[in-house]
Amino acid sequence: MLLTSDELQSLVEARHNCPHQLLGMHPLGGGSGVVARALIPGAAEVQVVPVHEKKKPSFKLSRIGDTDLFEGSSPKSKEVYAYDLVVTWPDGSHWQTRDPYSFLPGLGEIDLFLFGQGKDLKLHDKLGAHLRVVDGVHGVSFAVWAPNAKRVSVVGNFNSWDGRRHAMRSLGSSGVWEIFIPGVGEGGHYKFELVDAHGALRIKTDPFAAFCEAAPNNASIVWNTRRHKWADTAWMEQRRQRDPLREPLSIYEMHLGSWKKKSAFESLSYRELAEPLIAYLEQMGFTHVEFLPVAEHAFYPSWGYQVTGFFAPTQRYGTPSDFQYLVDRLHQAGIGVIVDWVPAHFPSDDWALARFDGTALYEHADPRQGSHQDWGTCIFNYGRHEVRNFLTSNAMAWCELYHIDGVRVDAVASMLYLDYSRKQGEWVPNKYGGRENLDAVDFLREVNHLIHTEFPGVLTIAEESTAWPMVTRPPYIGGLGFQFKWNMGWMHDTLNYFGREPVYRKYHQHDLTFAMLYHGQENFMLPLSHDEVVHGKGSLLKRMPGDDWQRFANLRVLLAYQWVFPGKKLLFMGCEFGQSAEWNPNQAIDWWLLEAGPYHSGVQKLVADLNHLYRVQPALWQADYDHAGFYWIDCSDQESSVMSFVRQTSDGKGQIVVVLNLTPVYRQPYRIGLPSVGRWREAINTDAAYYGGSNQGNGGAVEAEPVPSHALAWSALLNLPPLSVLVLVHEE
Repeated sequence: MLLTSDELQSLVEARHNCPHQLLGMHPLGGGSGVVARALIPGAAEVQVVPVHEKKKPSFKLSRIGDTDLFEGSSPKSKEVYAYDLVVTWPDGSHWQTRDPYSFLPGLGEIDLFLFGQGKDLKLHDKLGAHLRVVDGVHGVSFAVWAPNAKRVSVVGNFNSWDGRRHAMRSLGSSGVWEIFIPGVGEGGHYKFELVDAHGALRIKTDPFAAFCEAAPNNASIVWNTRRHKWADTAWMEQRRQRDPLREPLSIYEMHLGSWKKKSAFESLSYRELAEPLIAYLEQMGFTHVEFLPVAEHAFYPSWGYQVTGFFAPTQRYGTPSDFQYLVDRLHQAGIGVIVDWVPAHFPSDDWALARFDGTALYEHADPRQGSHQDWGTCIFNYGRHEVRNFLTSNAMAWCELYHIDGVRVDAVASMLYLDYSRKQGEWVPNKYGGRENLDAVDFLREVNHLIHTEFPGVLTIAEESTAWPMVTRPPYIGGLGFQFKWNMGWMHDTLNYFGREPVYRKYHQHDLTFAMLYHGQENFMLPLSHDEVVHGKGSLLKRMPGDDWQRFANLRVLLAYQWVFPGKKLLFMGCEFGQSAEWNPNQAIDWWLLEAGPYHSGVQKLVADLNHLYRVQPALWQADYDHAGFYWIDCSDQESSVMSFVRQTSDGKGQIVVVLNLTPVYRQPYRIGLPSVGRWREAINTDAAYYGGSNQGNGGAVEAEPVPSHALAWSALLNLPPLSVLVLVHEE
């Protein structure tokens, strides 16, 4: 089996697309023995040594000409056998290893078929880098999808970053390249070196990397993501049985790097975060924490929304094992974990996904479809099976490997519309001539279905800012399949209202009532998120009008209104104590404000009390999406800017009355209709001195009188403190 001159050159120049056909051990024709070849740059001598069958022959490989290719044969053996290569270097040192070209492919036909169909839910176990033991040999299986590449090699700190040393084999029409490299262990740094479709050399990070190097470096790192011993079995079992639509859901949204810091330049690690974060969430009563994107991102000011490592928790705060520890500890404390997930786009860095094999592989080739003009990023090609499989497998990996309890899908509107932020002529219509991205719609339905069936209890939440219908309805009736949708309309209208001077609010009360006209269309979540305290918008506190007393009173009203209005809750860090400055991701939130007087600590106490009341009162969450769960007592007193409504359970047995006085005028007495006879306890009064208010109120409770008011048979005369929310709980 002699090499032709073309074959020899293809190996020496590292441009053969299946070097396993020529390297390694092969039988010679006619049963005349075996031949072995090895390409080992810099070697002085190379010898073949059997490892299992000691009776098999050892033999020396000779250098071919002045190349680094060594070849030798043994007529004594009629079949190939397991062997080591013993390499002698010019300094006389030796190195012994199994030949990477002596192993069969680690991916089978079924694996490749499922990938080609976009249906491999365990793709993250197949592509990328995975620690394996093959034929008793410890090493790493590498696999990457690059169908238009002419050659792909693994380069790393284990082979001097030399693309000739570990050229991969092409697995045919699948477009997958594969190799098993003995001796590589956890912590090994690597990249893929490609000769792309145009003959240019590209160095790429692994799209499936489990761990990444710190920027500005960008090597992928071999890691065992299955080593962590989880201790959250009780949490995971309970999660499967839950109905999140009929349970309390109060989410603390946070940015890992700027919640607290060890110093001006050093954030807490995943492990260092665990105990203080758990203690704080327990103190404040939140049911879940939501992290801004955890996946690796080279550009810190993107806050994680420009992902360069979709399968890798960012190394900024520790290893994947450290992140698993954080999630595990939160679960043991009874706190759920939600992560921001960004399948809408990816950055155009030349070392990451963009034009991966020299072609538009993960993105659309046409910039009208594949380029996001606002963000300077690439848009995924959701119509390509392999790309959809990459993204669905990514969602599966976060749920499986990191026990994530929910994904909040970023920028859904940009996925749904082909003309998103584009002028006429800058977009390509779908096959029906419309502007809907049909491939993205199918993808979202698929990933929601997979998450809900493979991981029951895991939440899917859409950040969708338009009136796209049935975002939170199941795919089988035409919906997208999300469980929740951020109510961006409620958020914008409410903040617009609270930003007005109280004297003008009587002209804009519809800003607060409008949300109930469409509330039944979706399963809404009420967000006051990071997007509302950046980009010059100022903090929530800074948006409130008036002097300090009025601004804090307004903020307390805003937060209480969010907690008692139908829909699940989300609040960004710092807002729970009225941070004064706009969020700065480069520094910790201003915890010192809690020592600066009663106002900030009062807001924090209010949020904690709201959470604790919310969690124990089913009327505030059990019928969030049931028409019976809410009705207005009176929303027509625009002149006084007073509103009142009832929250109740589906059966009407648990009742809460909410009264809002949205001006700084103290109104007494003010008659409010009540739905039931008996005592109504003042469970929350945002004007209490404890919260930094003027301490006006109703002495802790009122009794319903048989005086009809607001079409109800019972009522009470209330004192309505200035700029306040009263929450009255019915006690039989």
